[in-house]
Amino acid sequence: MSSSSCNGSPSLNAVPTHGQPLWLLAELTYKCPLQCPYCANPLDFANRTTELTTAEWIKVFEEGRKLGAVQLGFSGGEPLVRQDLVTLIKEARQMGYYSNLITSGVGLNERKVGEFREAGLDHIQVSFQAADESVNNMLAGSKKAFEQKLKMAREVKAQGYPMVLNFVTHRHNIDQIDRIIELCVELEADYVELATCQYYGWAYENRENLLPTRAQLERAERITNEYRQKLEAAGNPIKLIFVTPDYYEERPKGCMNGWGQVFLTVTPDGTALPCHSAKMLPIEFPNVRDHTLDHIWNESFGFNHYRGYDWMKEPCRSCDDKEKDFGGCRCQAYMMTGDATNADPVCSKSEHHHLITDARAVAEQPLLHEEMLFRNEKNSKVFFRS
Repeated sequence: MSSSSCNGSPSLNAVPTHGQPLWLLAELTYKCPLQCPYCANPLDFANRTTELTTAEWIKVFEEGRKLGAVQLGFSGGEPLVRQDLVTLIKEARQMGYYSNLITSGVGLNERKVGEFREAGLDHIQVSFQAADESVNNMLAGSKKAFEQKLKMAREVKAQGYPMVLNFVTHRHNIDQIDRIIELCVELEADYVELATCQYYGWAYENRENLLPTRAQLERAERITNEYRQKLEAAGNPIKLIFVTPDYYEERPKGCMNGWGQVFLTVTPDGTALPCHSAKMLPIEFPNVRDHTLDHIWNESFGFNHYRGYDWMKEPCRSCDDKEKDFGGCRCQAYMMTGDATNADPVCSKSEHHHLITDARAVAEQPLLHEEMLFRNEKNSKVFFRS
């Protein structure tokens, strides 16, 4: 294992600053039939039309396994759009990956679920926008999305997969958290991720429409805990995972377990990133078409840039928590302050913490307008032009 300073070149008496990329996320495509206003895809995705070929993805998977990656996620966009998905799943299984399909369920059917199972797919996660059909379809931008999701969640379960559901919660659906949980129980879900919206990409553009109040969040967490106790007492093994937003914390989370530590994303065009959102940063990230994953992970400037602690400035540099939170999220620091080396504004020690408290204050006010910027090609092209 190589070790590098933050500028990507070896330093004298250096100690290893990173581990293995245990989790490899393959963003197969940015194409998607839905238009969720909190999508994490780049704002200018419509201009990014180049995609890796089947052979190129297989090469990425092979190099990932050599580096020690054990879990492989198929994501997007909507990965079902790729016509070679069965082939990619089969190759991943032969290499020894535990593979996970992250899907909206739109485009899925009984035959495909069977093909994926036969090819060796281990896990399917179906995402919902809400438990209410009208809200779900409004956010998805499809009149048939909710019905399709219900059908496919049941089909995934019927074909022997654990049912894993994901609900992104926000101002428009968090007050129906009890109905969301009841729907999951009705569907006999095994795992449910109640993931409060994280504000990157399209979600950041729609933050005023999506960020719940503190009272809404606290109520949702209380109700979730009550359901946990009730379900456990009834012998129901369903697991409810409640993910809180960092906007209501005073210390940031250890984003991705640290920059370039265990997580590696490859985008549709082959750009390798240490997290989903890192492409926004003013850093040139390497491409798998030009370099091996070994070089990218161990030697590239992009992956070494924020490893370790040498890049930090105050208050992070002397903070007792820096080995826990690593200064927080570099993308959030850049997005909100214009400087990725700043402390994450979520931290109360940050001179920019007021940006977070101001957002909380706005969330307490009635919505001035309910129009949202939906993730679609038309809106994406506006961002590209700007």
